Amino acid sequence: MEPSSKRSRPNFILFITDQHRADFLGCYGHPILRTPHIDSIAAQGTAFDRFYVASPVCMPNRASLMTGRMPSVHGVRCNGIALSMNSVTFVELLRDAGYATALVGKSHLQNFTGWPPVARRPAARPGYREPSPELREAVRTGLEQPVYEQETPEFWTREHATVATPFYGFDHVTLVRAHGDDAGGDYDRWLNERDPKAKRLLGPSNSLPHDYVCPQAYRTAVPEDLYATSFLGERAAAFLEAAEEPFFLMVSFPDPHHPFNPPGKYWNMYAPSDFAVPEAYSRNDWTPPQHVRAILEERDAGKANLAGMNTIAISSREAQEARALTCGMITCIDDAIGRVLHALDRSGKRQDSVVIFTSDHGDHLGDHRLLLKGAEQYQSITRVPFIWSDPQAATLARRTNALASTIDIAATVLERALIEPFSGMQGRSVIPALAGGKGRDCVFIQYDHQAPNAASGVPPRVHTLIEDRYRLSVFDGTHWGELYDLADDPGEFENLWSDPAHAATRARLIEQLVFSEIEHIDRVPLPTRRA
Repeated sequence: MEPSSKRSRPNFILFITDQHRADFLGCYGHPILRTPHIDSIAAQGTAFDRFYVASPVCMPNRASLMTGRMPSVHGVRCNGIALSMNSVTFVELLRDAGYATALVGKSHLQNFTGWPPVARRPAARPGYREPSPELREAVRTGLEQPVYEQETPEFWTREHATVATPFYGFDHVTLVRAHGDDAGGDYDRWLNERDPKAKRLLGPSNSLPHDYVCPQAYRTAVPEDLYATSFLGERAAAFLEAAEEPFFLMVSFPDPHHPFNPPGKYWNMYAPSDFAVPEAYSRNDWTPPQHVRAILEERDAGKANLAGMNTIAISSREAQEARALTCGMITCIDDAIGRVLHALDRSGKRQDSVVIFTSDHGDHLGDHRLLLKGAEQYQSITRVPFIWSDPQAATLARRTNALASTIDIAATVLERALIEPFSGMQGRSVIPALAGGKGRDCVFIQYDHQAPNAASGVPPRVHTLIEDRYRLSVFDGTHWGELYDLADDPGEFENLWSDPAHAATRARLIEQLVFSEIEHIDRVPLPTRRA
């Protein structure tokens, strides 16, 4: 992978989807879903079978992708915290080295809503003086400044609103700022230009009739050629037609994240009855861990927030519907990716371009009788696809079981571009694993959330370690955890945490988790003097 300047400065296209688990692709073995264009990337590259997120939720993991650093270090511990513009991103290093940089699609490095946070600073105690506003947090972040409001709906109500660039290293930004058919951002402007009446078709209140019962499923009236996925395929293809080399293009799709509303032909492309009922619905020997049991009981009691963002319990029929509609959205994305790949071929730049595919986290989709994502660290939400296709490295392995993490993407791109990483990057290049070498000994995952957990009564904070055979998760504020043997129990049904026969394994993994915690303590700023 050395030699000529072209080889040392390839172009990069990073496709990223939203809430897309690893096993929902043709090239990852899905028995029904058709994804020929994404499969073609895998056929010419390497697919990672054990690639995990740094955090199984949007904002923290996207910030980890951009910085190559864990959530506890870059500061985006949970949704609701914007990534500080003081954080250096790998895209900035590419830009600094002369790359043209572009984002087409979802960023979610800043907040999507103007809603107030759930987690707030406690009120001052009686008789105590409250510090001045700029002194109330340990670090002055400036996150209340307008520059961190560029993805909110209020920002996009302004006439001629546009993202100020460079935006975390991107010189060109075409933004989609939400999910479903009402995706907002630059998509709104494009939609109005294509069909001024199309606004009347947006949202569940304008949806077409259907008989699905799955929460947050509605049949959008927006035709497929006016849907946000089509818009992103068009804009990414247009960028490639005019792009100067070398370039880095991130094409970020807001689907297949809920709501479950694939447009046009994609709505009924897959029948729910064709999907097997997930295993949890037929197992009588499964005892759900406390935090999962609380979610199941909440739905049974009629108290679940079925319109929200966090994990909910669902029926077997709802699981089949969610899976069918998710597959429709993924095939819609696949067709848009095909359009982008065809534009890359027409541009004559295919042989000089590394093509990458991944997602920011998964979705339970009925596994363990759950939908969406949350503090449950099952592989359905922590394991995502990662495909690396380099036309100038045709001898690389077609598949690998090497352990790797979202934080490794930044380091790998920089290594391929022969750019030194900034100090403090925690990711590791996977290029040795691509060549058949070993990956990580383990991956470290962090989860944090603002709202209290139904099982513990406190905001959940979960740290997870995954190694070759086992998954260990430790929960803050509790006296229990999870330990699963992924070889003997790939569905993660038998929690071995309290099993005396696995006490030594649990102790070994807790020790390894301690080492991972130490490894991922921040090492910047660097010293400026000896003392």
